Amino acid sequence: MLPPLVIPFFIPHLGCPQRCVFCDQTAITGRSAGVLPSAAEIGATILNYLGTKGAGRGESQVAFYGGSFSGLPEELQEQLLAAVAPFLGGGQVAGIRISTRPDYLDQARVDFLKSRGVTLVELGVQSLDDNVLSRCDRGHSAADSLQAIRLLRESGLRVGVQVMVGLPGETTGRILDGARTLAGLRPEVARLYPALVLRGSRLAMDFAAGLYRPLSLTKAVALCARLREIFLAQGVRVVRMGLQETGSLASEFLAGPHHPAFGEMVLSWSLHRKLRKLLAGSGPGPRRLAIAAADQSVFRGMGNSCMETLRRKEFLKGVEVFFAAEQARGEVEVISLNGASLGNDSRE
Repeated sequence: MLPPLVIPFFIPHLGCPQRCVFCDQTAITGRSAGVLPSAAEIGATILNYLGTKGAGRGESQVAFYGGSFSGLPEELQEQLLAAVAPFLGGGQVAGIRISTRPDYLDQARVDFLKSRGVTLVELGVQSLDDNVLSRCDRGHSAADSLQAIRLLRESGLRVGVQVMVGLPGETTGRILDGARTLAGLRPEVARLYPALVLRGSRLAMDFAAGLYRPLSLTKAVALCARLREIFLAQGVRVVRMGLQETGSLASEFLAGPHHPAFGEMVLSWSLHRKLRKLLAGSGPGPRRLAIAAADQSVFRGMGNSCMETLRRKEFLKGVEVFFAAEQARGEVEVISLNGASLGNDSRE
């Protein structure tokens, strides 16, 4: 299945009742807070995306990110959604996705969104630990997130969840438990973000005072990889890991596990964990390791570091590595010299 063409619009901080300790959406998105895109801007951007980026992609979707869309006054929601309506009616856009707070959804809001072409709602869950939510000034509970997911499901809308790792007061066990609960509810998509210290956030003050210590890059990569595996095991697509690199993010970033290739580092961690287990169980002697050609850079890692680690620890002793163009991403197989399979793993 081809990935959708997502046409993004950003409304940073709009519709939010307060600012969470980690939040600075202006730095993340590069757009000024409090500024709505005009109908003309929305129309021109949609046409530009359809004309220049649609080749090789699946259905087109318009997305409103940042802020809490369903917390906007209804007339402003109507204004934004109405600008997309002609493209929905003409079949150029298949649906609309929005992001919002879990506690800003009730039946009336959901019915309104659905009637205006919204097909997927991404919820800023962040954590299912009420202590963490309180320390982050989220203003909602874990129960609100679970209720919002059920409400969207019952109304026939698709669900996305956004989860953060490294928040104040968080423990590894609690976030893994929360991920298992969320994955068990089978949202369509998930996004995984490490908490960063941004200059305009209140977390920056706690960091400066020594009250908050962000995760190391290695710990954040490993933790996101474990969360990704939990979601994938339940058939949930993980569509993003880590924040997209922007000029504004680079200028406002103070500390924390940020890297432009964070998502690829997570994929490398997962692939190499899988390979170590598979190679250790395949026995000694000459073997061939088949890896998808599309996973070659993931296998090698940054500066070939991951591949060299496997060599240094002798996982690749007597093993010939080849990259198969026809092999699906995430699929690996160990093959003996006589062609018999010694083990494989096709799970993402």
